[in-house]
Amino acid sequence: MCGIVAYLGSKPAQNLLLEGLKRLEYRGYDSAGLAVVDRSGLRVIKAVGRVSNLEDALEDLGGLQGSLGIAHTRWATHGGVTESNAHPHRDDRHGIAIVHNGIIENYAAIKTYLEDKGHTFTSQTDTEVLAMLISELYAPAEGVDLFAAVQAALKEVTGAYAIAVVCEKEPNTLVVARKGSPLMVGIGNNEFIVASDASAIVAHTTQAFALDDYNVVRITHDGFKTADINNVPVTPKIMQLEFELQEIELGGYAHFMQKEIHEQPKSLANCLRGRIDRRDGKIILGGLAPLAKDLTRARRIILTAQGTALHAAMIGEYLFEDLAKVPAVAEYASEFRYRNPIVEEGSVVVAVSQSGETADTLAALSEAKERGAIALGVINVVGSSIARETDAGVYLRVGPEIGVASTKAFTGQVAALTMIALFLGRRRFTSADQTADLLAHLEAVPDKIARALEHDALVRKVAERYCERENWLFLGRGYNYPTALEGALKLKEISYIHAEGMPAAEMKHGPIALINEGMPAVFIANKGRQYDKVMSNIQEVKSRGGHIIAVATEGDTDITKYAQDVLYIPDIPEPLSPLLTVIPLQLLAYHAAVLRGHDVDKPRNLAKSVTVE
Repeated sequence: MCGIVAYLGSKPAQNLLLEGLKRLEYRGYDSAGLAVVDRSGLRVIKAVGRVSNLEDALEDLGGLQGSLGIAHTRWATHGGVTESNAHPHRDDRHGIAIVHNGIIENYAAIKTYLEDKGHTFTSQTDTEVLAMLISELYAPAEGVDLFAAVQAALKEVTGAYAIAVVCEKEPNTLVVARKGSPLMVGIGNNEFIVASDASAIVAHTTQAFALDDYNVVRITHDGFKTADINNVPVTPKIMQLEFELQEIELGGYAHFMQKEIHEQPKSLANCLRGRIDRRDGKIILGGLAPLAKDLTRARRIILTAQGTALHAAMIGEYLFEDLAKVPAVAEYASEFRYRNPIVEEGSVVVAVSQSGETADTLAALSEAKERGAIALGVINVVGSSIARETDAGVYLRVGPEIGVASTKAFTGQVAALTMIALFLGRRRFTSADQTADLLAHLEAVPDKIARALEHDALVRKVAERYCERENWLFLGRGYNYPTALEGALKLKEISYIHAEGMPAAEMKHGPIALINEGMPAVFIANKGRQYDKVMSNIQEVKSRGGHIIAVATEGDTDITKYAQDVLYIPDIPEPLSPLLTVIPLQLLAYHAAVLRGHDVDKPRNLAKSVTVE
């Protein structure tokens, strides 16, 4: 959940490290720091708060020289948000510094051992314990250099880690390693850039490799050596980074979230491109083709995810049962592996994650695989941990998502799950004509999203009317019950307004007691099988003083009799409707947050990629 960037080359490290931290700040922004090895040795500078605070501290000091350095932006786990707990952490003997993403679970026992050895600690973090352990094992006179000391230390720790380590006694060496937390090495022109994800690398090189679990890499000016913690050589697979620098820049928008909401017509078109053969009524998913027969015989689908991805998975549950006639269930990944889940023969587990690094989802996937399930991934980041762990899968291809509150990844996930459901349905019972009809509507979704986005100014006016209200309800039925959950989550994440999402019919079984005069109640009331039921639920809320904000289908004038505000979307078949109904909800949350003066892209206490449990 933290951001790591490291550099070894011929350029001054400081500016490159700061640039990388700014690109990674969405991963954590409690504090930031960097360490540079120069002619005078190891120098470490840290600051509480945003990367800009670190930048100011460096300016006050006149900057740091040196072309080897490591840097970090923190999302706190062990220890409060203080300068002493900020990374990098250093040892007390050899001039070793480390940055770390993850959790060392047995740090307390190791700390006691190291204190008995005479080491003195200055922070509350598990990371400082790892720095001291490496220091304790470091013995260059006995042939234990930094690379070997890191390998030896990692044999002793339990937990997850991505680390970058430097030592002033080895001023031309950078050592990096990972288990359970993402890390990649960018290979430039006589330089190397290491980072938690490609956004900090792509400005300098498009050639990179991702570390696998237990990989340790020694990087010098002469090149790199990769091995596991037992020093068994590893040959990494070098890949071409698939996005360009402009995709992670604002490009005239006020916030990344705003940009990513408005990118959805393009991002969804990219997700669908080359995968739809409407003439023959086929879905072309090359990643699933080798397992097509096994998937067709699936007896149960388990979708596992967290947060926004879970809401997409819940929509997937409806899609698989409706379009493919396969029993399906969406599960919180964080709960799945702790309750002895039943994974029967013929089960397929689908892990849904934007980053492909979500720790809970990765653990749930591994648990299901251990029990014999076929493992699929619906992932955005190529080469991510979940992508490598699955038997097959579908990449979203929506481009990098920087805003912490997910938007275009959600619509990409729903579109990918729709295609997988149709892929199975066509092979099980759906005719080519039926499939072709739905595919035609699916192909039209990007243009319809663009039409929904034309109401941006109207959504802002609605947000102005209600953004000071501290309690909201979001209600939907069928396919749009999960969409209601997603709308409530978006409002909570970035505007800090308390909001509850629920099935519209559930509201009168208790939550209706919350309704008071003027309370905003957002109903997803598009045309569908349960439209009349939703209209009844609307009247129940309105009669008790609630103010109705309705997401409705274009041409529906009846809804205006009951709703104070109506946000229209184009007509669309019900299974595809969440791809459109979510758009006004994203805009509503965005504008409410801006109007309340919040940092939309960096909401408090949240990080983009949750790589710890």
